[in-house]
Amino acid sequence: MHVQELFNLKGKTAIVTGGGRGLGKQIAEGFAESGANVVVCSRKVEACQEVSEDLKKHGVDSLALSCDVTNTDDIQHVVEQAVERFGRIDILVNNSGATWGAPVEEMPLEAWQKVINVNVTGTFLMSQAVGKVMLEQGSGKILNIASVAGLKGSDPKYMDTIGYNSSKGAILTFTKDLAVKWGPRGIHVNAIAPGFFPTKMSKVLIEQGGDAMLEATPLRKFGGEDDIKGAAVFLSSAASDHITGDVVIIDGGSHAM
Repeated sequence: MHVQELFNLKGKTAIVTGGGRGLGKQIAEGFAESGANVVVCSRKVEACQEVSEDLKKHGVDSLALSCDVTNTDDIQHVVEQAVERFGRIDILVNNSGATWGAPVEEMPLEAWQKVINVNVTGTFLMSQAVGKVMLEQGSGKILNIASVAGLKGSDPKYMDTIGYNSSKGAILTFTKDLAVKWGPRGIHVNAIAPGFFPTKMSKVLIEQGGDAMLEATPLRKFGGEDDIKGAAVFLSSAASDHITGDVVIIDGGSHAM
């Protein structure tokens, strides 16, 4: 296969949760640019509708759907609509996420539960529902968006988010375990662990500790709009057909410090 064909997603169908903004939007754009039809979903369907219309400019088809990833009825609706429209699901990106900042000793239980429910349980429920379709097909690629925060502890002066960090650590283990369980049945499961990208979720953190974050980043820059698309396309295409259970870290080298 020619190397350009290895990265070609033409005719594939992808679902991107949290696809209406931030990293989810960037990944959805990368898929459309590579030829995939894309279902973008989140609780804020209006933002997804804007993204979906932009994706169609690349000559692909797209759906925008409302979905709370902790709601099994919403998830089933997304899966059914995707299959009805496109006939199959080839790629799932579990990108929807939540965070909450507070000292550990003051973290409200409901805040902890919200973060875990969205980031961990939501990833499980989406993977389970879409996975049933992929298992019937005998193929599929699941890409979980973790974080470098799940790899190590973080300075509470800048990132006092133990629920978020813990949830992203769980996603890394979930990725590896699901890859082992579904690999023999044709499903690839990998993760991306981004560092700091200027998004709505990270805005306050960057405002408070941006200089220190850059000082701890060998490339001395935050992630840009083009820095995650290539890895997402790679892990969702034939170019990564012998890779599963792995994590690609996109953080400007901060994890090496």
